[in-house]
Parts: sequence; structure tokens; C-alpha cells
Amino acid sequence: MKFEEAKTQSETSISAYGNGGFRIGEDLRVEGSVLLTPQGYYPWDVTSKEQMSTESFARIIEMSEDLELLILGMGENMAFLKRDLRSHLESHDIGVEVMATGAAARTYNVLLLEGRRVAAALIAV
Repeated sequence: MKFEEAKTQSETSISAYGNGGFRIGEDLRVEGSVLLTPQGYYPWDVTSKEQMSTESFARIIEMSEDLELLILGMGENMAFLKRDLRSHLESHDIGVEVMATGAAARTYNVLLLEGRRVAAALIAV
């Protein structure tokens, strides 16, 4: 998967997830974990919470002025984000909500509908 630019952030809504990937918009299937941003979506090479590092969030940090919140999907089950990673994101004025990927996908869609400046980093399940 490569970067796909979005004309509007609603084009990055998630219509399905599972089987190792996501359906973005009406019919585009992407395999693996994904970053969804106001600019579009990107492949994300994180497959478990143990792989997360400050570098994993570099693209999110780059667009911190355009974001108010990051929804973080930790996989099949909810897991906590390491304190240093949360502090790193919050030091760039990015709020973080951590949950299981399914809940994160649903929350992301609701926030999109509300017109919020939101991004999602979702580990595929």
C-alpha cells in the first residue's frame, strides 16, 4: 500500500475491518495496519504494541498543527500505550485515545462525522 491522498477527510472513513486489513471508503481494501489522517492514508509498519516507537508516530507529529486527537487502535484487545510515547505525542499538543482496533475504527468514524480534526493509527486485526 502507498500513500493515497484524500480530497476530503470523509474519504478516509472505515467501512469494514478484519482479516488483516481495512476497507476505506466504500470499496477500497487495504492490507495491514494503517494511518488515517486529514491528508489521506498511509501504510503503517506497526503490527503490535511492542513495535511502537517515537518513529512510528513521526508522520502524525509532522501534521500536529492540523490535528486535535489521535485515535490509537491497539489490535484485537485494548492495551496501554507506553507512558513515554503518550508524553511524546502530548508534547506536540496531540491528544491520544487508546482502545482496541474495532472500537477505534468506530470512534474515528463518529469523530469524522462531527467534523473533528482527527487521525487514527490502527493495528490490523
